[in-house]
Amino acid sequence: MIVKLVLAFLILSLLPVALFRFVPPPVTLTMLFDPRGFTKDWMSLSTMDPDMARAAIAAEDGKFCSHHGFDALAIAQAMRHNASGGRIRGGSTISQQVAKNVFLWQGGGFVRKGLEAWFTVLIETLWGKRRIMEVYLNVAETGLGTYGANAGAMRYFGHEASRLSRTEAARIAAILPLPKKRGAVAPKGFTRRYGNSIAARIGVVQRDGLDSCLK
Repeated sequence: MIVKLVLAFLILSLLPVALFRFVPPPVTLTMLFDPRGFTKDWMSLSTMDPDMARAAIAAEDGKFCSHHGFDALAIAQAMRHNASGGRIRGGSTISQQVAKNVFLWQGGGFVRKGLEAWFTVLIETLWGKRRIMEVYLNVAETGLGTYGANAGAMRYFGHEASRLSRTEAARIAAILPLPKKRGAVAPKGFTRRYGNSIAARIGVVQRDGLDSCLK
């Protein structure tokens, strides 16, 4: 019985991962349960301005091209920070965020975290970095009821993500951690400073080849 359950779990988890290697995920649980409904507009990574992926790496996961799904140092630093109190800080890589957003639900718990780790291993193995980034930039929440960089670009700047300026890409990346509380148009305070910092780091990502796995 246990063997059958394990086999069933493996098959049920492998099938959607294999499918979404080639087919865009049609919807996620986060989208389905968004009380505002959702707007999304899939755009391939080859069509999207490359500064958008660089901005995501600069803001969310500087070691994206060099790790295998997990950044042990970032996780350890987040755990130490959270243990000291204050604002909760995450240590998730872009790969982990994709695993959670596409296949699982939001929130914590050991079960969800364990499944997230499993799906992270699967997508790192079966998809590769370019596909992971492509899916990330199409399912990440970029505003109230808005998902993906292209839908975010249309919402905030009135044009597609294929024509993003470096500043615009940085502003979208700046709101990714808190899309319900931050806006990319005329940002103020921390969001503005953070966006400017990301814009400056985009050049570093390009210069140092931190996006080399996407080429």
